[in-house]
Amino acid sequence: MLLILSFIKTKQSSNAAKQELEQFSISIMTEMYQLQQKIREFELDTEISEQEKGRQAVSPKQRILMREVLDLYKRGYSLEGIATETELTENEVKLLLTPYLEDSDGRRRAANES
Repeated sequence: MLLILSFIKTKQSSNAAKQELEQFSISIMTEMYQLQQKIREFELDTEISEQEKGRQAVSPKQRILMREVLDLYKRGYSLEGIATETELTENEVKLLLTPYLEDSDGRRRAANES
């Protein structure tokens, strides 16, 4: 009887350990995702700051919008898709992305000339 009881207790503690490990794994994955998002935001902010050199500083609200627009653009969204996602007009999106569109066109021309 004691042997059966010890077997049941061992199995229960094993299941508890598995659940604890699973919870730990989920929390690590969540933290990694959050860190990746922060890194992505930092990279976008750096690129935005480079384009803003010598220009009037933008408000935090405008920076967040610019970050979102640039992120969607880098992920391959069309201007129409970005406009839909951000509730802006296509012309507003194009105006916001103009420095980045010209920069990538310049790089593309330089690569083609090489």
